[in-house]
Amino acid sequence: MTFKYILTSVKTLVLGVLLLLCSVGTALAQQADAGIDDLEFTEIKEEVPVIDSITATIVTTAKDSVKAVDVKLVAPKQQEQQGLTGIFIAGFIGGLAALLMPCIFPMLPLTVSFFTKGSQTKGKAVSRAMFYGLSIIVIYVVLGLLVTVIFGADALNSLSTNGIFNFLFFILLLIFAISFLGAFEITLPSSWVNKMDANSDKGGLAGLFFMAGTLALVSFSCTGPIIGTLLVQAATSGALLGPAIGMFGFSFALAIPFALFALFPSWLSALPKSGGWLNSVKVVLGFLELALAMKFLSNVDLAYHWNWFDREVFLVLWIVIFGLMGLYLLGKLKFSHDSPVNFISVPRLMIAIIVLSFSIYMVPGLWGAPLKSISAFLPPQATQDFDLYTPTLTGGTSNTPVKHEEGPHKYADIFHAPLNLNVFFDYEEGMAYAKKVNKPVMIDFTGHACVNCRQMEANVWPDKMVYSRLNNDFVIIQLYVDDKTELAQHEKFTSTFSGKAVNTIGNKWSDFQAAKFHSNSQPYYVLLGHDEKLLVQPTGANYNAEEYLKFLNSGLNNFNE
Repeated sequence: MTFKYILTSVKTLVLGVLLLLCSVGTALAQQADAGIDDLEFTEIKEEVPVIDSITATIVTTAKDSVKAVDVKLVAPKQQEQQGLTGIFIAGFIGGLAALLMPCIFPMLPLTVSFFTKGSQTKGKAVSRAMFYGLSIIVIYVVLGLLVTVIFGADALNSLSTNGIFNFLFFILLLIFAISFLGAFEITLPSSWVNKMDANSDKGGLAGLFFMAGTLALVSFSCTGPIIGTLLVQAATSGALLGPAIGMFGFSFALAIPFALFALFPSWLSALPKSGGWLNSVKVVLGFLELALAMKFLSNVDLAYHWNWFDREVFLVLWIVIFGLMGLYLLGKLKFSHDSPVNFISVPRLMIAIIVLSFSIYMVPGLWGAPLKSISAFLPPQATQDFDLYTPTLTGGTSNTPVKHEEGPHKYADIFHAPLNLNVFFDYEEGMAYAKKVNKPVMIDFTGHACVNCRQMEANVWPDKMVYSRLNNDFVIIQLYVDDKTELAQHEKFTSTFSGKAVNTIGNKWSDFQAAKFHSNSQPYYVLLGHDEKLLVQPTGANYNAEEYLKFLNSGLNNFNE
């Protein structure tokens, strides 16, 4: 009985962790938000383009800037490593979730008993089960590698900010969510399953491998949406091995039980019985898929300035989605494939409390509450129509944006200054103002789809000391590397760094970042003097407000000296 309670606890833990799968998986998988490789370039006419002064200075100042300070750009590598770790964790959690699907859980005792029945020795049964588990891992890892081979590293990098792909991902996840909610099942052609099943009857190691392949095909209606979501997250991370690492984590979690129960077959009797709770797991995942789909739609809305999906609209949708999930867990909402809920189990009640509490937690965000725990995944605070929070940072009581004495900034009509700071969105304009007021410059290379950028703006910049330093002692220049707004015809040019056409605002600043600072990750904070030389080592995301303040103070001290 003890083991049965352990399994029940594990089931509860897995379902609880799944509530964080959307946010954690996305955040960690996007640690290295792409830059120059995230662009879509198109050919332009063979006319001699008119290049603005910032473009003309890229090549001539790049080497001098780098020589001025010994820049050891290790952050992108660290971020990529963290990203792969996050992808593996997300894959592993997805594999645990797949185990609780109606297509897999009932097959677990049947499959394991195949290895333990008959006159074969326990050692042989265990070795066969281990090979079976290894075959599952190989099949899914190969699937991940195929994604990389088919699309290529450059294409994977471009997915995170490509509007078309983000919209397709939204549609894909929406279909997955509807499938999990019971509208239909996504299945593979029956001929594939029959051929794989026929090969599994051959016996030997080859038969075991095809048996693992049969499991993958038969269970696709349950695992397909999980795998699809995982591959989307891994692909948009920009990491070359992201899809393979994600599939390794997924298949590793999926293969563990087969080897474990082959070693301890008596544990099979302690497994909870199949029943309506399996479909409940599937429906809960459907709600999570639906919530995750909203993030990809938000990315498209921000990059193309549709202004349909402001922060409060996003929050309303999430509040409703998680509220309905809570009602479903309490048995107040039913779908066609659900079994009657005669009573609410304690694990189900605990999860319902967590979900409904999360929904209520988001409600103050409709009036501008920062919601720091999920701020990285929400649209920027500046898109909030009714914001009672931001004015309090400067002691104000109005939601009216601050009017700056230097007049409207270039691109201010399409970009929003975070926290009502005096932010420039054009490098030349910001540098000219910095020289006028004799202040150092902080360039913030950012992006609409950059979750780490939003987390820095929501959790670190509002710190009292950090905000005071940014507001009073620096000229902030935010350069969006993934914006899709077309440049004026006379501003378009062919990059002397990459040799590609630069047609959008995002193209321009991403090319500038790569050419001058040899980096393509976001956020990327660069402190410059009026001579456009580095004041200190640039840095990426740092969620420790004290350390980030030291970074700012160091640059300010060097500027004053």
